[in-house]
Amino acid sequence: MLTVAVVSGDAASSAQIVAALQQTGMVRSIKEWMIPATRLPESAEGVPDFVLLDLERETAPFFTFAAHLRRIRPATRLIAVSAALPPTQQLLLEAMRSGVQEFLPKPISMDGLKEMLARWAKELDLQDRPSHNKVIVVMGSKGGVGTTTVAVNLGVQLSVFAHKRVVLLDFARPLGNAHLLLDLRPKFGVRDAVDNLDRLDSHLFGGLLTQHSTKLEILAGATQPEQWQTIAVPPLERIVNVAQSNFDVVVVDIGSQFSSDWSAILKMARMILTVAEANVPSLWTLQKRLVALTGFGIEPDRVKIILNRWHKGDEEIMKGIQKDINRPVFACIPNDFRKASTSINLGTPLLENGHNNGLSLRYRQIAAQIAGIGADSVAKKSGLGGFFSFQSKR
Repeated sequence: MLTVAVVSGDAASSAQIVAALQQTGMVRSIKEWMIPATRLPESAEGVPDFVLLDLERETAPFFTFAAHLRRIRPATRLIAVSAALPPTQQLLLEAMRSGVQEFLPKPISMDGLKEMLARWAKELDLQDRPSHNKVIVVMGSKGGVGTTTVAVNLGVQLSVFAHKRVVLLDFARPLGNAHLLLDLRPKFGVRDAVDNLDRLDSHLFGGLLTQHSTKLEILAGATQPEQWQTIAVPPLERIVNVAQSNFDVVVVDIGSQFSSDWSAILKMARMILTVAEANVPSLWTLQKRLVALTGFGIEPDRVKIILNRWHKGDEEIMKGIQKDINRPVFACIPNDFRKASTSINLGTPLLENGHNNGLSLRYRQIAAQIAGIGADSVAKKSGLGGFFSFQSKR
């Protein structure tokens, strides 16, 4: 991924460019330098791969700054961002003398920005795609299988037990209810993020989140069903990219919705946790979805199956599932209706300790596996093995 700097004389304009860069998902870090500069960079070490010059009417200070960067780090790509395009012959000459290699029209087009970054990154032989290390998508094989319950409790365990900075994005349709399972009253949500997409950076994004006492943060879902009528998937992809720039783990609850429109977000995920139950409608839908995910270009090893509300008597069914789909079940969450129902109705996540609380410990073990802590050690410390161990055999 790329390192980038923005050189600007206008803080608001700089913030808009930073927001666009973060939304591409192709940038690892972004510096901001203001013009007039009180101090020039002294060594090549502090100069990134790309520098975007946010040109104003008086261009001389920008080109002087650019020429200095070019001297101390010749490999840096210099891009002029200008509303005055095509450039005049004089502007083009001054830009070339300072080392500028390309002009980008202002306001910035996301497609144009991503195309330019991908092209330059390819020449630099850098990874130009978003990292698969942070995004965990949770989706249901069908409605009513407990997708949001799984997403919320895994997010809490990743925050509390794995000590990760975790954000939960509630993209479930038609209504998001993750906040209800945490007894939260969000002031902002996904609609606000989409409405402010032109300036959505990590700072603004943080202001739209609601934090739980466990330190899990959530971007609340839609509060009215009709809100989704004007929300397309591409803006959600850009929201996920901004979230990745500020958190260790990004949990995305997409509910039971499923279409090719979501393939871009699904391809960003390190894991796609597909929640199902051991009954015919759920398993039939699960098989269809697994085939469709392969058709989207999703590698099978990134799709993990979670059987929710699992009974010990379902073991033969589970063996049959694994044989039919030719892959193991990643995890089984035991059916404890009383504890699950109490947790949901009170808005309190499953966090209790104790040998008798298999449901809470199971979520902790799954979180440990996702975080790479070692789920087996969790089971041993809890006095639970076998029944709650991860399925690894076909």
